[in-house]
Amino acid sequence: MGLLPLLTALWLGILTSISPCPLATNIAAISFVSYRIAHKVVVLLSGILYTIGRAVTYIVIGFLVVRAAINIPLVSNFLQLYINKILGILLILVGMFLLDLLFNIKIPSISVSESWQRKLDEIGIFGSLFLGMLFALAFCPVSAALFFGSLIPLALKANSGVILPLFYGMGTGLPVLLFAIFIALGSSHIGRMYERAVKFEAITKKVTGVIFILVGIYYVLAYIFKLF
Repeated sequence: MGLLPLLTALWLGILTSISPCPLATNIAAISFVSYRIAHKVVVLLSGILYTIGRAVTYIVIGFLVVRAAINIPLVSNFLQLYINKILGILLILVGMFLLDLLFNIKIPSISVSESWQRKLDEIGIFGSLFLGMLFALAFCPVSAALFFGSLIPLALKANSGVILPLFYGMGTGLPVLLFAIFIALGSSHIGRMYERAVKFEAITKKVTGVIFILVGIYYVLAYIFKLF
């Protein structure tokens, strides 16, 4: 596997992390991991465990989906023949979704109540691990489109049900990890940095949407219409 799929998976995770719905869960996670601000090592470890928790969830989902698809002969043969064609169409659709050219799709999500967060707090530092795992399951339209519409097809194409979801998961937890690091280092610029991240989301979403559409068009022209 080359470097490009790994960077793509990481970027998809980062883009997911600063999208509105996952951004809300990451804000909650930052509050959760940083309330022990007097114990900076604990905050740092909590940020690391939260990121690991998210990555573990995506690895499990990615591994099950990729393994199931590859180990079913009919599905495997279909993917070998049509994965590039499917990927091109999916990239165009996801790109249009990111550019708000498609209607929003209602997707059930999993939320964590305050009582559950208190229970996780009682567990101690490993509560951050379970919080990351739970928040990773809180799929909303954008995160579902990026994960199932972009990452999974890439993982199927690369036959990577573990590595690519791992990099994606690391990307989704990166904001919380970075803020845990800044808190541990005693940075006083955390609030301003997060405001910039929120503003940056709108730009990255549009740029990624355009890139997805362009790459999707290339795949469609190359593998469906055989023009290249």
